[in-house]
Amino acid sequence: MLTIGSRGSQLALWQANWVKARLEEAGHACRIEIIKTTGDKITGVPLAKVGVKGLFTKEIEEALLDGRIDVAVHSMKDLPTELPAGLRVAAIPAREDARDALVGRRLAELPPGARAGTSSLRRVAQLRAARPDLVIESVRGNIDTRLRKLAEGRYDALVLAAAGLKRLGWEDRIAEFLSEDVMCPAVGQGALAVETREEGAAAEACSRLDDAATRAAVDAERAVLRALGGGCQVPIGAHARVTGGELDLVAIVAAPDGSQIVRSSTRGSAADAAVLGEKLGKALLAAGGARILQAVYGAS
Repeated sequence: MLTIGSRGSQLALWQANWVKARLEEAGHACRIEIIKTTGDKITGVPLAKVGVKGLFTKEIEEALLDGRIDVAVHSMKDLPTELPAGLRVAAIPAREDARDALVGRRLAELPPGARAGTSSLRRVAQLRAARPDLVIESVRGNIDTRLRKLAEGRYDALVLAAAGLKRLGWEDRIAEFLSEDVMCPAVGQGALAVETREEGAAAEACSRLDDAATRAAVDAERAVLRALGGGCQVPIGAHARVTGGELDLVAIVAAPDGSQIVRSSTRGSAADAAVLGEKLGKALLAAGGARILQAVYGAS
């Protein structure tokens, strides 16, 4: 019996159950154990102000290390670039849509002064760059909680990950998919991380769920983040696509007020994903990203 650890949100449980179903199809009996993380307990503070890496993963990884669970399922964008010793990402399954989406109204349809909800510095910065006339307000909670707040009229629009909306069957709520030119996605957005201990039956079973193209794309994006020294809640975006063994990668560093966005891109062999990502991250630092990140860290 493999025990899968997951957060208790509707989306996290959808993801855990998806992995559970794939493992059961391969003949492995599984059960899910819900684990409450630090990020689940801190609900009244914008994530960017919490300043703790592994907000949504730390307690689950601790359960992996002490043997209470065998498999952890995370949203890849929540997983820090450095894993605890003894753990590995055994699989990164095929990715869902990596884009951000607007729920409520299309960006061009929002009147001046409209209230847009997001708790992400990355989204705030790019929204301000695209529409400096909007009022951007923090919103926390699971997807269903945020959608309820929108329905109550507390916001005119929300920025959410398209992947979560699609997975939960709410694609029809999407008013607009935002292109990466307007809203460069978070590192790993739309991808799952299936984490296990380095050795053992669970690692072997889960490795069969790995998608090579998605892993290469995510490796490149995480290498950008690692080179920039950023955590999950910083104004950094990166998105890679793999086509026919070639990898296209774009990444940004944005000033939180939207006054400056440093953007760069590269292309190369998917086999060199991590190297391409590291080089692009260093290029962004040299082009002004370092100055932006220093200001962000100094203000937090």
